[in-house]
Amino acid sequence: MHGELPTVVKDKDKAPPRGRLRRYVIFALMLGIIGGALYYAFSGGAPKQQRRSRFAAEGPVPVLVAPAAKADVPVYLDAVGTTRALNTVTVRPQVDGKLMSVNFDEGQDVKKGDVLARIDPTTFQAALDQAVAKKAQDEAQLANAKIDLARYEKLAATNSINRQQADTQKALVAQLTAQAQSDQAAIENAQAVLNYTTIRAPIDGRTGIRQVDEGNIVHASDSTGIVVITQVKPISVLFNLPQQDLDQVNSAFAKGPIRVDALKSDDDTLIDRGKLIVVDNQVDPTTGTVKIKAEFPNANLQLWPGQFVNVRVLVSTLSQVTVIPTGAVQRGPNGTFVFVVDTDNKAKMRPVTVSKQDESQAVVSKGVTPAERVVTTGFARLTDGSNVAVETPGQAPPAQPPSRQRGKRRQQQQSPGNSLSR
Repeated sequence: MHGELPTVVKDKDKAPPRGRLRRYVIFALMLGIIGGALYYAFSGGAPKQQRRSRFAAEGPVPVLVAPAAKADVPVYLDAVGTTRALNTVTVRPQVDGKLMSVNFDEGQDVKKGDVLARIDPTTFQAALDQAVAKKAQDEAQLANAKIDLARYEKLAATNSINRQQADTQKALVAQLTAQAQSDQAAIENAQAVLNYTTIRAPIDGRTGIRQVDEGNIVHASDSTGIVVITQVKPISVLFNLPQQDLDQVNSAFAKGPIRVDALKSDDDTLIDRGKLIVVDNQVDPTTGTVKIKAEFPNANLQLWPGQFVNVRVLVSTLSQVTVIPTGAVQRGPNGTFVFVVDTDNKAKMRPVTVSKQDESQAVVSKGVTPAERVVTTGFARLTDGSNVAVETPGQAPPAQPPSRQRGKRRQQQQSPGNSLSR
């Protein structure tokens, strides 16, 4: 019995490898079944010759085209400007006194010379009256001195009196004449001070918010003043251009007035059209830009002081050049190119030279001639020599092949949602 024990233990050691082998076989079979099911599910159960990728090309490539054309293309310089009033005046009192009346409304358009306010003129009128009276007194003395001088001149001619007495009288007449002239100057000064009590608009413009109310004591030293008047018709816009554009601006400015457009900052809508007034006489060394001022009529008050606007300066116009839509220009390793559609509706890749480009159109100096059609939309499947189907914007997509339509109907019939709707 002791000799058979090792044989029993050896049989038990051989049993586990057979169990593992069975498990491996079962596991491999399950993987094969799952893989076949997944392959069948994703292939749709269709025969191999009928399967195709969803993104495979079918027929001509649908594209949109546009013809190249000849046109005059304006050359603009763009900048961002700040609107400023053409003139701004802070109306301050020139004399001290009580503000008797305010004769304007806030936000009112006023003309030069309009009465804005009045200061109590009582003391200034009294000073004027005093100066007038003083002049009258001195003129009376002057008249009497002139009579005496005439009498002394006659007596001195006959040696009836000393000649020195006549000369002294002559000097007195000159002194009183000067006094009368001084009195006249005092009258004019008092009249000017009296006029300052009536505050008038110095320029045409629009009044702002009133800074002082009627009844207050105002002083000539007040810094805030009574009101600020701004001239908004016309109005100016200040903006900066890089120093690299200075030659273009100066060359165009030397030929005549330069047109400047003010545009809205959100959608580039034209606000007003004006002209360039002045180019600053130096370049800012810290920014490398030059300050430029333009003036706009602002007839409908579209522009307001402090407003930011986009500015477009017309420096030249390219006459009768070839233009294509900007969307037609593509870029590759060898530079810019376009797809040109020939009469057989085949797309040909053609390199082009673009001399100027903006958001809507590109100026082509070489590579495309007028009337040739260039592709503007549909580049995803497009290659050199591809057949294309030229469509128009808004056109319905082409009908699907019958096989695809039948497959789509089968999917709709098998769909639970469609069965519920029926």
